[in-house]
Amino acid sequence: MFRGSSFHTIDAKGRIIIPTRFRDVIKAGGGDGVMVSRMDQCLVAYTLEEWRKIEARILDLAEKNDSMRRFRRVFVGGAFECLCDRQERTLIPPTLRQYAELDKEIVMVGVLDHFEIWSRDRWDQENQHMEEDMKQEDVRNEIAKLGL
Repeated sequence: MFRGSSFHTIDAKGRIIIPTRFRDVIKAGGGDGVMVSRMDQCLVAYTLEEWRKIEARILDLAEKNDSMRRFRRVFVGGAFECLCDRQERTLIPPTLRQYAELDKEIVMVGVLDHFEIWSRDRWDQENQHMEEDMKQEDVRNEIAKLGL
């Protein structure tokens, strides 16, 4: 499972170094790379094994409405397999870097079955939104259901 967050940089060629604790999960998940797609103004990265499960669930969906077709088109059609090189760097394709506005400072956030790659600015905004959400009773009640 992917847990925790860490601050990193992305180089001018679009390469990142995935933290060792994340690389260990990736290797345990059947490979030396991840499938990366876009969602919620950040990038989402899944082990190859977990990605296969997601694709199977998407294919099994009975719902074939316009919104789901668009989702499949953007989420699956915009995904890239990103492998680690000999220096343990992973190249993030330009279209994904542009979508997530990855420039120099980035944050990698473990979210259990995947990790997210955020621009530092957007990550700071996301944290601010969460602080605002925590002021709402319905959000606090949902979190309380977790026993937290």
